[in-house]
Amino acid sequence: MPRAGLLDPQGTAVAHALGALGFAQVGDVRVGRTLEVLIEANSEPEVRDRLRDMCDRLLANPVTEDYTIDTVEAVT
Repeated sequence: MPRAGLLDPQGTAVAHALGALGFAQVGDVRVGRTLEVLIEANSEPEVRDRLRDMCDRLLANPVTEDYTIDTVEAVT
């Protein structure tokens, strides 16, 4: 997700388009991206640690983006 306070031209365009479609109650819109990563690990904390390391080192730009990590257990 773009960091708070930074311009988000995609979000502005989406908010404008929603307003034009009659969704006047919509205020600010932020446009981000979602990555789905399948990881084999022994525990959820291990998965979170690995994901955090991936985000910090490659997946997220710390200057322009904030990220959150949500986990679900895979069902086979």
